[in-house]
Order: sequence, then structure tokens, then C-alpha cells
Amino acid sequence: MNKNIIISGVGGQGILTMASIIDLAAMNLGLNVKQAEVHGMSQRGGAVESHLRISSGEIFSDLIPKGKADLILSIEPMESLRYLPFLSPDGVIVTATEPYVNIGNYPDE
Repeated sequence: MNKNIIISGVGGQGILTMASIIDLAAMNLGLNVKQAEVHGMSQRGGAVESHLRISSGEIFSDLIPKGKADLILSIEPMESLRYLPFLSPDGVIVTATEPYVNIGNYPDE
């Protein structure tokens, strides 16, 4: 079993907390987990992402290659667009529809 999950959003939406909960649940099931996160300007509403790799076998890298994500879970619609290149052909994207308007000139549509 191998699952590659990207969770994305902006600072303050709980992205890293969600990733930690999924990590702990997978570890409690005896699975191997690797996680990478980016949270540079998160305190100012900036982009936050977490790559989660969960497997019953060995995991050699914590980063998910483009085209290999099984699931993209995005809490902010614009952030879901940023990670589309990572989605596998059979992957699923789940995104919020309400934007978190934290930038000037946020697109209307």
C-alpha cells in the first residue's frame, strides 16, 4: 500500500495540524510515514503545504514527485490550482470552494 497526499492552504487554516493527525493515524496502523512541509510566510496568510507519503513498505523520499499524488486536499481554492501538476492521472482533488481572500487582486472566478 502506497499513498501520496498533498495538503495545501494558507497560514492559519490548520494544514500542519491535519498532516500531523494523518501521520499519527498511519503510524498507529503500523505504516511507514514521511512528511515534508513548507510554511514560510504562514503567519501572514502565506502558502502552506505538506507532502505525506504513507506506505506499508520503505519510503525513500519525503517529497512527492509531479504526477504522483493520489490525493490533493486543499483548504483554499487557489492553492489547489498550484498543486495540480502533482496530481496523478487517477488521483483525486478535494478543495474548498470558499476563498480565503488574503491578497489584493484575488481572482473573481
